[in-house]
Amino acid sequence: MTQVWIPAAFYRGGSSKGLFFHTRHLPIDRATIDRILLDILGSPDPYGRQLDGMGGGISSLSKAAIIGPSTHCEADVDYTFAQIAVDAPVVDWGANCGNLSSVVGPFCVDEDLIKVADGEALVRIHQVNTSKIIHARFSVENGQAVTHGSFAIAGVAGTGARIRLDFLSPGGSATRGLLPTGNVVDCVTLPDGSRIEMSLIDASNPLAYVRASDLGLTGTELPAEIEAKAGMMARLDILRRHAGVLMGLGTTPDAVKLANPKIAIVSAPASFRTLDKAGVAGADHEIGIRMLSMARVHRAVTLTGALCTAVACRLAGTIANQLCSTLAPDAQIRVGNPSGVVSVGASVRYNNGWIADSATVSRTARRLMQGTVAVRGDVLAHPL
Repeated sequence: MTQVWIPAAFYRGGSSKGLFFHTRHLPIDRATIDRILLDILGSPDPYGRQLDGMGGGISSLSKAAIIGPSTHCEADVDYTFAQIAVDAPVVDWGANCGNLSSVVGPFCVDEDLIKVADGEALVRIHQVNTSKIIHARFSVENGQAVTHGSFAIAGVAGTGARIRLDFLSPGGSATRGLLPTGNVVDCVTLPDGSRIEMSLIDASNPLAYVRASDLGLTGTELPAEIEAKAGMMARLDILRRHAGVLMGLGTTPDAVKLANPKIAIVSAPASFRTLDKAGVAGADHEIGIRMLSMARVHRAVTLTGALCTAVACRLAGTIANQLCSTLAPDAQIRVGNPSGVVSVGASVRYNNGWIADSATVSRTARRLMQGTVAVRGDVLAHPL
């Protein structure tokens, strides 16, 4: 059976990469889309490399986005995100990718989905997975999004044009609210009887925060060091699943899906070495994070995780707030991670409960390839 070719563009957005599709080029049926994306990305791959597809073997390089006409009165376009597992036949639609969010505005301009004048453009994005609104601001020249610039981000070589993202009212993206349990700190009891304190927060994406010290970690370890510790990954997955039940993301630990919640191992600022062996001083960030995504320790930090962390740092009493160094009210929060430092802004207030008004971050993005991607014909003919 011959291959079928589907129009697509391949982008780097922030510290992630993914394929971008028009809604009109994909079928309506979600199960069929799942099969298409698994085949295109090369999943599942028991070798963990996705060599027979476009994926890169880790969660940040195994992603897709679908862009279409807006179904929201306050947005210009709809953006739906898909996270494709590397070693399992799983496409998770339950979350957003903040990094790929930076691509949506430029994609819409470059694909002529939105007409904007040269200068600073504003594209209002309806993030379908989370039912939230994102405002993307970026430069346009000669009718195309500007790519080159002097803005650098941790984890990405070189520089690019700045893209500002404002995530509006980010609380409750996938759960019942900013604090899904109503508490700034909860205690999770594990099957072995041990108890671990966690802060369960949902701002842009649901995260479960745990102190590095409570896990026997310093919080300065690189991903491979954490993954190599005997029993650590299994313990973190148990923690994640029990946190998911408390957040309402599953009725039992086994029912909690792979993508959410994510675990955020946090620590007070301290000197550490990044993956490229650069040194980061404790004075150069307000909080340290080592984050789990799709059962692996992330090589940087998910952008939605950084956004959530900035909000968490401003919620009095949370574990993140306890560990965060002193902040001026309007200061950005610098989040230290294995690839460097990400600066994020957050606006929160207390009015009979905590409210997150917005979270803001800047990224860069670049179109790497455009054309068509191959799908095996039998993928469309047979279910998984």
